[in-house]
Amino acid sequence: MKSSTLKEIAEKLNVSVSTVSRAVNQKEYVKEETRERVLRALEEYNYVPNEVARSLKMKSTKTIGIVVPDICETLFGMIIKGIDQVVSPQGYSIIVSDTNENKKNEEKYLNLLYQKRVDALVLATVDLKGTKAYEYIKSGIPVIFIDNIPALDIPVESVTIDNAKASQMAVEYLIGNGHQKIAVIGGSVDETTGYERISGYRDTLRKHGIEVDEQLIRYGMYKEDDGFRCMQEFLNNRGQSAFSAVYVTSEMMTFGAMKAIRQYGLRIPDDISIVGFDVHDKAGLVYPSITTVREPEVLIGTKVGELLLARLKKERKDMCQLEEDNKVLLDPDLEIGQSVRCIL
Repeated sequence: MKSSTLKEIAEKLNVSVSTVSRAVNQKEYVKEETRERVLRALEEYNYVPNEVARSLKMKSTKTIGIVVPDICETLFGMIIKGIDQVVSPQGYSIIVSDTNENKKNEEKYLNLLYQKRVDALVLATVDLKGTKAYEYIKSGIPVIFIDNIPALDIPVESVTIDNAKASQMAVEYLIGNGHQKIAVIGGSVDETTGYERISGYRDTLRKHGIEVDEQLIRYGMYKEDDGFRCMQEFLNNRGQSAFSAVYVTSEMMTFGAMKAIRQYGLRIPDDISIVGFDVHDKAGLVYPSITTVREPEVLIGTKVGELLLARLKKERKDMCQLEEDNKVLLDPDLEIGQSVRCIL
């Protein structure tokens, strides 16, 4: 059934449009009898509010855009959940876009969300220059970065973990269990997340007097296939660059590495120890259980939500640009599983 407009309902009830509008918006100065007539008519004639018109009048759509590189990663799903828990009770809805780690997709969705006049943006960008994000910020739309921070010449707001510390925790746990030859599968070092995690790996080895073997470093784009490929390369080159453990810096690449190890007929941790990143296994189906760095995903989301609401309470002209960076840095955790063998 086609929905009716307020004007059409007012004509049917023989009252003014303003009276119907006041009843719809729960204004006090409408007779209770009239309000009940209007509410019954709204249901009878299938009235649907015109959110576009309302947003133009209120200068707010009560929507928040969230753009992530891979919605299949549990990390992003939990962050989104945390954001929604904070902003939804305040009347905001979220619109989620998945770029599949693709810059063109990111640009497309950022253009779409801009056209839809979202009130704010949460972005895990794959665009190192942050061109479209810069346009949002300059137009007065609050932008909060998660996971990766682009190189912009203006102050930015972000909520991330201490990635260098995360790698330090992982590598020192392996060293504490007697491992000296530690391979690593990292992400793109052109992105802050990938760079910081690899830097943390290198710095921790040097801190413990262990030489960094460049043959034990591989890079992927956070997909399962990347983890599988990198692990294959390590195993094929094991004669020249031996290793007893591998540190993998993302969940999907961890699963890919595990798959490669098993396809080679090797066992975890008997033959190769492994520490993953953001590995989730609530059902306990992965055996052995994986020792993994964990981000406080929901906390990241709630922090982002709180920052958004604080920014959205200000006038648009006051939100245009931050005076200085506001980078919230949260601590990671190391969840101990059964995937690391002690060889002391």
